[in-house]
Amino acid sequence: MKIKNRVTDMLGTEYPIVQAAMGWIARSPLSSAVSNAGAMGIIETSSGELDAIREEIIKMRDLTDKPFGVNVAQAFVRDPNIVDFIIDQGIKFVTTSAGDPVKYTSMLKSAGLTVFHVVPSLSGALRAVEAGVDGLIVEGAEGGGFKNPRDVSTMVLLPLVCSKVDIPVIAAGGILDGKTMAAAFALGAEGVLLGTRILSSAESPVHQNWKDAIVEAEETDTVFLNRMGPGPALRALRTERTSRLQKHPSDNIFAEFANVQDVYFGGDLEAGIALTGQVAGRINDIKPVAQIFDELVSEFHDVIGNLHENYGVSR
Repeated sequence: MKIKNRVTDMLGTEYPIVQAAMGWIARSPLSSAVSNAGAMGIIETSSGELDAIREEIIKMRDLTDKPFGVNVAQAFVRDPNIVDFIIDQGIKFVTTSAGDPVKYTSMLKSAGLTVFHVVPSLSGALRAVEAGVDGLIVEGAEGGGFKNPRDVSTMVLLPLVCSKVDIPVIAAGGILDGKTMAAAFALGAEGVLLGTRILSSAESPVHQNWKDAIVEAEETDTVFLNRMGPGPALRALRTERTSRLQKHPSDNIFAEFANVQDVYFGGDLEAGIALTGQVAGRINDIKPVAQIFDELVSEFHDVIGNLHENYGVSR
């Protein structure tokens, strides 16, 4: 069931699947489960806790012998030596996001790392290509987390970018199963990134209240906040708090994350903002990461095979 293409060749994984770099959440217990299941586990740095991240990378090497990477969310970088930090840890794959790809790409590439940059627009994609990245993660507005205020859906953005670039593209936003992976490939992607589906997995360290809220969510149960700024927009789980923020935006969206630990690990979803994608409306259960990927890849092959059988042209 392995899938071989440019993404798996670059990443050294069985599947062209990457885990989203969720702050405080994407650490060794979850990320090693992703890597061990054949995909690319990612360790976050957006928490800014580099001493803790160093320990998490050490733990990763005890928990898996499979490839894994690190994310640099540029808007949250506190240490100007972040690139040296990553190189010193022996990391070979990096995703960069939330900033200008020109800032770190050349330094990372000169050290021999593979770099994929997250982009929310065609202009961002073209700039990343000019900066010399190895690949793109094209992120539609369906996904959870920090977003471009000028939101574009994956269905529109992905084929647009793929029509303009030659480097490998990983699709993000709205992806959770084999059907959506097959759709992403039909639109030009060679890989997918999963966030909310992995956030709600059995190995995810977040509180059960958040996982239960995802399982119970309808397709309309996320909100798009801070469209007019200042600061980035974001997509989050609909709660009483986020519904208020939708109607009455905060003057400082980052201040809403002051009690992030209470939300993520304490289970108080009204204490702040629980970043969640629209696919929450399609998630009906909590499963181990390995089962999620096994079912996803099996369904991916079934969908592609059925499409060919039903609509393929005989030659």
